[in-house]
Amino acid sequence: MEETPQSVDPALLRYLKTLVTALTGVMIVGLVAVVWLLVTRLSADVPPLPERITLPAGARAQAFTQGEGWFAVVTEDARILIFGRDGATLLQEIEISTPD
Repeated sequence: MEETPQSVDPALLRYLKTLVTALTGVMIVGLVAVVWLLVTRLSADVPPLPERITLPAGARAQAFTQGEGWFAVVTEDARILIFGRDGATLLQEIEISTPD
């Protein structure tokens, strides 16, 4: 049995075409926005270590984070140094052991 195609309202087809076009445009703008945010955030300069933190002799900072009342500095010689808010008081030193 062959079915005869039913006629479709041209106004409905125009509406669907407009809707698909608008959604495509929104998706493209969203993709461009995500790429732009990734490029601008990932290429940003690394924030400098605060001047008030005094590292021990020979220690070089690799990473830095802060919490309420403390600073933590990961050094290149596999240590985590926890300082008080004044930046000079060493509260704790943690040796990082990595498998060789």
